[in-house]
Amino acid sequence: MVAIVYAVCGSRWAAEDLAHDAFVATFRRWEQVRRYDRPGAFVRRVALNLARSRMRRLAAEARAMARYSARQSPGVEPLERADAEFWAHVRGLPGRQRDVIVLRYVDDLADADIAEILGCAEATVRVHAHRATTALAEVIAERGEEP
Repeated sequence: MVAIVYAVCGSRWAAEDLAHDAFVATFRRWEQVRRYDRPGAFVRRVALNLARSRMRRLAAEARAMARYSARQSPGVEPLERADAEFWAHVRGLPGRQRDVIVLRYVDDLADADIAEILGCAEATVRVHAHRATTALAEVIAERGEEP
């Protein structure tokens, strides 16, 4: 059975799995299959059908991957210098503060949603947001810019 499936799909590992699946399918329907004149033919048909299905699925996956890779990935516009510096400071914040700022201002999420994502209380989100904005305001003040 493995040799038959291998001839169709070209993979030893897949052939072993598909042959096994064909025997399992036959076993599940054994009460009916045992009455056939040639139960072995049934197992072979199931195995060949499984192999063909696998080949079709692999071909469909290959076509999908080709379409996916051919698409242009959306480009990200480079940030202006001041914006790039600001986000560099955000990336320099402690992890939770950074995450809160990004989720709040980039993804435009409410405190309740941020708390759910981060697995903490809303009050904790507000504390991190306050600390982060305070730290960022200090950086902006040091540079002599208006907030």
